[in-house]
Amino acid sequence: MTRYRAIAAEIAARVRDGHLEPGTELPTVREAARIAATNPAMIARAYQYLAQHGVVVQDDRRRSRIASDAVSAAHQLLDDGRAFRLAGSDDPALQLVVAHLDPQIQIVGTRGSFPALRALARGEADGAAIHLRHRNGAYNTPFARSLLRGRCPHVLHLWRREQGLIVPPGNPLAITTPADLHGRRVARRELGAGTRVLLDQLLHDAGAVPDPTPAEFRSHLEIALAVATGVADVGLGVRAVATALDLDFVSLTWENYDVILAEAALGAAHPLVAALGEHTIRSAITDLGGYDLTTAGTIEQLDAPVTVQASPGPTSAVL
Repeated sequence: MTRYRAIAAEIAARVRDGHLEPGTELPTVREAARIAATNPAMIARAYQYLAQHGVVVQDDRRRSRIASDAVSAAHQLLDDGRAFRLAGSDDPALQLVVAHLDPQIQIVGTRGSFPALRALARGEADGAAIHLRHRNGAYNTPFARSLLRGRCPHVLHLWRREQGLIVPPGNPLAITTPADLHGRRVARRELGAGTRVLLDQLLHDAGAVPDPTPAEFRSHLEIALAVATGVADVGLGVRAVATALDLDFVSLTWENYDVILAEAALGAAHPLVAALGEHTIRSAITDLGGYDLTTAGTIEQLDAPVTVQASPGPTSAVL
């Protein structure tokens, strides 16, 4: 690695580890060159490299400060383009984003919220896309806190999406509530899928026992196809697939669809965060129907990281 990149990587590592906080002013180029026993041109190039990657910001006086979102940027720089391994639930909008980012995102494991959590716990995935309502009423965050305890859990908010009953055009059986599913042929997701969990909760609360005939299906699109072909009377799924196949849709709930991840994976997840801010991506998701992107791309840190006290003096401030 060239010298300037080595210097930049050392500074980025101190940002990542909490030694240099956002807003901290770095030493001047000349002072940093003296500390590092190199020439000012090398330091200037290192600072520029950090600025290009969003770790620092530079003002008109040629002073450099740690950027407000430097932690995420430092993770990304140090990961050096590593693909973000994502496990998770089936979702039409997520498929669209993943296709746009290939090969920066690598889908691993089987679909479903529960398999995604297992993959994350085993270290087989960097992030888990889930939509699970905890018994306390909160979506996703309780699972992140429990599963990633001690690893500084974060939640990357993707979107809220509309779940409901997918029925044939005209809704010939007049199905409007979960209670109406009693005795009906209900297309359902496989065990471990968040949508299957939601369906089982709705059936339990309504005291409804559906006809067990239809097989389990592995995606929302397959649920909609089962209804469209007459294999099932009704299915639970997202509005987007009902719209795509010109089926009717009875809205039941809006749910949070998020990615949970540890702080160490923030850098690799940066392309996903950036994509959620692109106008073309947001427009394409909106056009699917049944998505709310108000919080898309925002990151919530659930537990404060341990504060690391840097030793005093100008030397420890940089290298």
